[in-house]
Amino acid sequence: MCGFVGFTNRINDSNRVLGEMMNKIIHRGPDSEGRYIDEGIALGFRRLSIIDITDSGDQPIFNEDKSKVLLFNGEIYNYRSIREELLKKGHVFTTNTDSEVLLHGYEEYGEKLLTKLRGMFAFVIWDKNTKELFGARDFFGIKPFYYARMGDTFLFGSEIKAFLPHPDFKKELNTAALENYLTFQYSPTEETFFSNVFKLLPAHFFRFKDGRMEIKRYWDIHFNEDNTPDMDEWVDRISDTFKNSVEAHKIADVEVGSFLSSGVDSSYVASVANVDKTFTVGFGEDERYNEIGWAKEFSGYIGKENISKVITPEEYWDNISRIQYHMDEPLADPSCIALYFVCRKASEYVKVVLSGEGADEIFGGYNVYKEPLGSHAYKSLPKALRRGIGIAAEHLPAKRGVNFLVRNGKELEERFIGNAYMFTPAERKKLLKINTSAPDPTQITAPFYEKVKDKDQITKMQYLDLHLWMTGDILLKADKMSMANSLELRVPFLDKEVMALAEQIPWKYRVSTENTKLAMRKAALRAAPEKTANKKKLGFPVPIRVWLKEDKYYGIVKEAFTSKAAQSFFNTEPLLKLLDDHRSGKYDNSRKIWTVFIFLKWYDVYFGKGI
Repeated sequence: MCGFVGFTNRINDSNRVLGEMMNKIIHRGPDSEGRYIDEGIALGFRRLSIIDITDSGDQPIFNEDKSKVLLFNGEIYNYRSIREELLKKGHVFTTNTDSEVLLHGYEEYGEKLLTKLRGMFAFVIWDKNTKELFGARDFFGIKPFYYARMGDTFLFGSEIKAFLPHPDFKKELNTAALENYLTFQYSPTEETFFSNVFKLLPAHFFRFKDGRMEIKRYWDIHFNEDNTPDMDEWVDRISDTFKNSVEAHKIADVEVGSFLSSGVDSSYVASVANVDKTFTVGFGEDERYNEIGWAKEFSGYIGKENISKVITPEEYWDNISRIQYHMDEPLADPSCIALYFVCRKASEYVKVVLSGEGADEIFGGYNVYKEPLGSHAYKSLPKALRRGIGIAAEHLPAKRGVNFLVRNGKELEERFIGNAYMFTPAERKKLLKINTSAPDPTQITAPFYEKVKDKDQITKMQYLDLHLWMTGDILLKADKMSMANSLELRVPFLDKEVMALAEQIPWKYRVSTENTKLAMRKAALRAAPEKTANKKKLGFPVPIRVWLKEDKYYGIVKEAFTSKAAQSFFNTEPLLKLLDDHRSGKYDNSRKIWTVFIFLKWYDVYFGKGI
């Protein structure tokens, strides 16, 4: 696992600038560095040694005649079989790394190499003869890839902060991203919070030559139910496929650990992987916010050592700015800070950890997926009547009964934008003092819904979450928080073969009115005790709703809400009302408050006083 950065070379002091850019991502690869510079390109690399930990694994890597140069971040789990194919075709290897397979594979297969890969990756290949840059990002977006057009300069890399030292980089806030963020709690499009900086979307590759950028998609998810197998057969297939994925994800020349909560996903991973150590964090002693007891009990069940940490409120709040620095863009998911701490603890013992991300999106694990199956008398009312009631309810303060009326007055494509829906378009317009070019949320989700328009509602929700929520929230924090601590995080559920299986499972084996991830839970029962396999999902619980009622933390947020930055973007009166209504217990506004607060903390880091 590593980090890279590069740019088209149009400056005189490229070596110095490249060094400064590489230093911005030294946390991604503290073990070694490498550079390549010519009249057309500057490439920089930071390495965290996992496979072939000798110097021969350093990058950049060249092909036989040194006409092509590679930078790569990630792991290719089937690299040995591809390497054997390439050796038979006459390619000469100088290392035992998975990195070199990409270089020779591209020489042999071109862009078709991508569909042969099994793993997580972001990489670029510079062709010195044709002056063309080729780059790609993995199927799910596990590894990040950013690029920027700044005049005649093209910049690219693993993190946006690496662009900051370049003399052509202009740091400007993209206000459209702010408005989108207020609804989604993350940046949901290819745009970022920095103007003219973009994400290469998952399962896409690009070619850049003579100032022209061509981007294409090379893979997609295709849900196509197979109703022939019964539940038992699906459970057998999941069990076999997942075991195979875990074995592939354990390939390393260093020790591998595993994160562990009380939930089925991480428990399934830890039990199948047979790692030496598990890692857990929690808050206080309340089981709603502390899963350490569950994790230690399960670790004892599988005969492994559990290493844990209780995060104090002071630690959590004191590290918010530092964590937003590492995130590059604001993310209002409170669990990303908890993830930072479990990564930090794990990094004291191992270089690689396995984690359970992706299981919910692939196998149907979120409780909201049960919503289409709900049967209640209200659904029997005419659609037009429900819609009218819902429109009227939108003008009432948000709470459980009101939210029910609003949601049931809308079609799925209108009401579901993913697992978080913070501020409605009307609410964010009232809150913002500035005008932006942000589209309505449904314009962002519409292309994804269009691709699954003939599918059931549960499948539609999963497909949307796989492309927006998982990439924009779940995988963003997984990469940034692990790499902030020089730790490689691997996600065996997010495997091409696991996805190919899950695409075929009928929705009735995914979700019922009583539970979620039905077939996967039964598979997990073969490796985990029943109370773990069937435990309701908690997520990564953080007690922010409690903290925001305490004088100390209420005061911290109030200070942010009345700051000069807040006053330049927001109408502060409604902000303070959100805060005061929450403190008095009138409404639970904690997530909305957190969304605005985190943006202000991020803005202060990148456009204010820094960290």
